[in-house]
Amino acid sequence: MLKVEIRRPKIEDIKELKSFFRIVITDTFIKEGLGKKLNDINDEVELKEKYLQSDFESNGEKRYFLIALDGDKIIGSIEYGPASDLICICTKNTFKELIEVGTVFVHPDYQRMGVGNLLLKTMYFTLQNKGIEEFCLDSGYINAQKIWKKKFGDPSYLLKDYWDKGYHHMIWRIKVSDWVFG
Repeated sequence: MLKVEIRRPKIEDIKELKSFFRIVITDTFIKEGLGKKLNDINDEVELKEKYLQSDFESNGEKRYFLIALDGDKIIGSIEYGPASDLICICTKNTFKELIEVGTVFVHPDYQRMGVGNLLLKTMYFTLQNKGIEEFCLDSGYINAQKIWKKKFGDPSYLLKDYWDKGYHHMIWRIKVSDWVFG
């Protein structure tokens, strides 16, 4: 049985988190058939590193990360922050005031073990404790979209062929109270 600890990242986690982002994003791109898009992989890794830096610089006010650990190994991450420009553009600013939950990553060796669900559950309670009632979440990855559709149902926005033919973008609006139990 996997024993997972969820906590806020510390300065000494930064190097491992950057490596973790690269591993998970590269794996995701490969599984999506996009492994040769090295510039896109690098851009995505850099964006997540900027989000992490924003968390540390603002002490969790602008971006707020949680990480999952198995012992001392980082195996998962999740964060929230302002809705991305992409979400604002695609929703014609309808979701501009919502926070976005993202960077929901699980190390490839730990996927399908409940780590992502544990991170999400912890995030729901974090949002509830901060008085945040709704959030948005988006995905352009086919495999992630299957997971989100199974969990949250049909997206609020479906942008067909947004990335390329057959590569849609989906955006969900989610009420925290629908997911906090007990």
